[in-house]
Amino acid sequence: MQIKSNKLDGKWITFVLQNNNNMEVHILNFGGIITKILVPDKHGNFENVVLGYKNYQDYKTDSSNFFGAIIGRVAGRIKKAYFELDGNKYELEPNDGANHLHSGSNGFHRVLWDAVPFETATEIGVKLFYISKDGENGYPGNVCVTVTYMLNNNNQLIIDYSATTDKATPFTLTNHTYFNLSGNLKNLIQHHFVTVNSPYYLELNNELTPTGEILNTQNTTFDFIQGRTLNEGINSDFKQNKVVGNGYDHYFLFDKNQIGKIKIIEESSGRILNIETNHPGMVMYTANNLEKGIELDNGPSRKYLGICFETQGPPASLHHETLPTIVLHKDEIYNKQTIYSFGIQL
Repeated sequence: MQIKSNKLDGKWITFVLQNNNNMEVHILNFGGIITKILVPDKHGNFENVVLGYKNYQDYKTDSSNFFGAIIGRVAGRIKKAYFELDGNKYELEPNDGANHLHSGSNGFHRVLWDAVPFETATEIGVKLFYISKDGENGYPGNVCVTVTYMLNNNNQLIIDYSATTDKATPFTLTNHTYFNLSGNLKNLIQHHFVTVNSPYYLELNNELTPTGEILNTQNTTFDFIQGRTLNEGINSDFKQNKVVGNGYDHYFLFDKNQIGKIKIIEESSGRILNIETNHPGMVMYTANNLEKGIELDNGPSRKYLGICFETQGPPASLHHETLPTIVLHKDEIYNKQTIYSFGIQL
């Protein structure tokens, strides 16, 4: 296993993690962005299975796609760009219509993180550190954040998230990587076969914020317990698929008695991705709003070119108390983990 680092303009650094199987993960200290993941297909061909810009300078101006980035303090949409906490009302930046998306235009995806590479007997990785000051982007409390990327020889990429605060604050992190297991963006993601242990999802309104209604996935295009292709939801006339622009951009609640589990199979390449997390749910986003013609590393962007599995808590809990809370209190430790395991179906 080895770690390489390449200095870019100014203080930007790319870290390349490579295990003994030649799997590679490329990470920027800017935004904690995963720019590439190279894994083999069933024929042994190593290809990139995530979306990233061809020119790294474009990450500086990315205000809507969030390719591969750490999202925080709060991942997802906060309705009407405000929340109330401990008797105080906090106004946030409305950067998605009237709503607040992914912590605003200067969230953690725009942070130049302090980065320390490391190696142990079983893994290599990079630890990223940042202190988010009280009042930053409208949020209360000084928050000390650590995000750790780790790669091992089981072809697992592990992301550990930890944080503490000196004042109660909403806090839920995610990584916004777009996956495409066909490799080098050869195909769209409609035929990815996805399984999720989620019996419920959150209903969305026309502004893509949850209404507070928790809907059963059973007998709908949102039922992924036995697995289905994404194409079924993308081409569905079901109102909840249509409201997001034909596809998915919804929060799925995992079975509360189990850890969150997601499995993705791409038949043409034979690639499999298993995801496990201790987050209570995740947003599955099928790139319904991805603009056409952005210059990516393996070709131009287009709708449905990638899929995000944004493991996180539900920001809608700030307005709907029936959902799992995302408030981090003083003297609590935020400790979440998501594991991405890559394999082959022969």
